Amino acid sequence: MARMANGNAPDARNGFSPSLWNKAYYRIRERILRGELSPGEALSARRLAEEFGMSLLPISQAFRQLENDRLLESRPRAGTRVRIPQADEIRGRCIVREALEAQSARLCSLNATMKERVELMRLAEQLDTLYGRFGQGGDPEMQYAVHTLHFELHMRIAEYGRCQELKEAIEMNQVLIYNWFFDVATNRRTLPPGFHVKLLEVVTGSDPIAADEAMREHVQYGVTESLNQAVPAISTDWRQRRSQSNEKEAGQGPEKL
Repeated sequence: MARMANGNAPDARNGFSPSLWNKAYYRIRERILRGELSPGEALSARRLAEEFGMSLLPISQAFRQLENDRLLESRPRAGTRVRIPQADEIRGRCIVREALEAQSARLCSLNATMKERVELMRLAEQLDTLYGRFGQGGDPEMQYAVHTLHFELHMRIAEYGRCQELKEAIEMNQVLIYNWFFDVATNRRTLPPGFHVKLLEVVTGSDPIAADEAMREHVQYGVTESLNQAVPAISTDWRQRRSQSNEKEAGQGPEKL
């Protein structure tokens, strides 16, 4: 999975074990990625601390890191909830992802060994098989397996491009998480047959320009549709609901035209 953003790992000086912090972070993050915690859903630090058998300190630090990852958001007197991505943010992340991964595909086409190219094709075949089953059943466990393998495939492409800085940038952009935004939040569960195999046939070929173009087309697939489905959900943003609730409590309904 993605590494900790900014490298701000706590230590014993914070008053709790780094292992507890990591445990809390990954357990909460996994629930979000699995769709067990829905966009806009409230989280209670106290309840999670009791469930995980730890104090509030590591839970609070995990919350802060998840906010840095843009998976959670907190507001005074409103608490902490699973973040609902805004349309402009999703669009911007897609632009960044396209730029990073297109370069990654180009470098992979130039630098990957034959053994690595064979491995990438094998992963692509496995992923397309999982997507086929996932689209038919929508099983949550299958869903999570698909996202995990998808993340692994894209990170392998980056790894075999032989540029560590680019790989880290892709990892920080969190391919898995933004796929979660699209697939879990907007329920897009099917892809064209052989979607990843066709991509990897080009990426593992000998033409880096073709690899670049194939990856750009790959990451652009479904973006417009996903945005169109995601935008209505934004209208139910918990911040807007709370603002409306506060207006009602103060006896100030929305101004009528």
